[in-house]
Amino acid sequence: MFTLADLPDLTGRTAVVTGANSGLGLETARALAGAGATVVMTARSKDKFDAAEADIRPTNRTADLRFVQLDLASLDNVRTAAEVIRSEYPEVDILVNNAGIMMTPEATTADGLELQLGTNHFGHFAFTGLLLEPLLAAGDARVVTVSSGMHHRGEMDFDDLQQQQSDGYDTTAQYARSKLANLMFALELQRRFDAAGVDARSVSAHPGYTATNLQSAGVQLPGGGLFHKAASIGMRLLNPIVGMSVEQGALPQIHAAVSDVPGGSYWGPQGPAEMRGPVGPAKVNRKARNEADAARLWDISVDTTGVTYDALETSTGSVR
Repeated sequence: MFTLADLPDLTGRTAVVTGANSGLGLETARALAGAGATVVMTARSKDKFDAAEADIRPTNRTADLRFVQLDLASLDNVRTAAEVIRSEYPEVDILVNNAGIMMTPEATTADGLELQLGTNHFGHFAFTGLLLEPLLAAGDARVVTVSSGMHHRGEMDFDDLQQQQSDGYDTTAQYARSKLANLMFALELQRRFDAAGVDARSVSAHPGYTATNLQSAGVQLPGGGLFHKAASIGMRLLNPIVGMSVEQGALPQIHAAVSDVPGGSYWGPQGPAEMRGPVGPAKVNRKARNEADAARLWDISVDTTGVTYDALETSTGSVR
């Protein structure tokens, strides 16, 4: 059973964690820094980073924590953040694509993309591609993309990925779609690593039901009726009863980031319905394993973000 006691010595290695100011990201940054890594903690503001750093310092005075401002809902900002990291860190050993939003009201990103898919998938797709050169320079780099058990409920409707043609906005369906996209991306990235013959691994993980700020603040079910209000309040009340602690919920993605696990693997809790329990292999829905759909999503992501992953195409192998 994986615990924080199993972390290897990460002295001399650089890790980048998106959304590192709270929840799973904060615990992941805490763990990696505790093992000796230089941890680049991205957050949407310096104030958020300062609060996170103040949370870590009492138990790790020597933690090497760095800040880069990142807003995944703006592709211009994603490019700026990636450029800062490339200029300061020629090698990135670990990238944890952790940040995300959950079941938000209908909205769009700065680029006009549906907010949940735009932030959770397209933003991370662009960020990973723009950091590909320092990742490949590190040797045996690890890209960890955080998905969710909700990916099982996701549907990849390529005719209406952003619900622009739907009669009404279904925030739960769109969140599930974004989490399916996360897992499809992670698996397709590993296939492309393999095809290109590069020394890197793409791994994914999910936290089960973990009591984080996504449930306490992120979930805003649409509608003003009593049902919607009661459902939102109910999720907040159930959090401390049903959910695992953030420390426990972060273990799958920490395990994926540091353990000797195979590329393309997916990790999560092993209890009933993978809601809680010790870390182990998680179930991948057949929709996430559809290689043709994954390749199609990849092409759409390239067209949407303008990020082309040229470093793979010019390596020792080739990609389709």
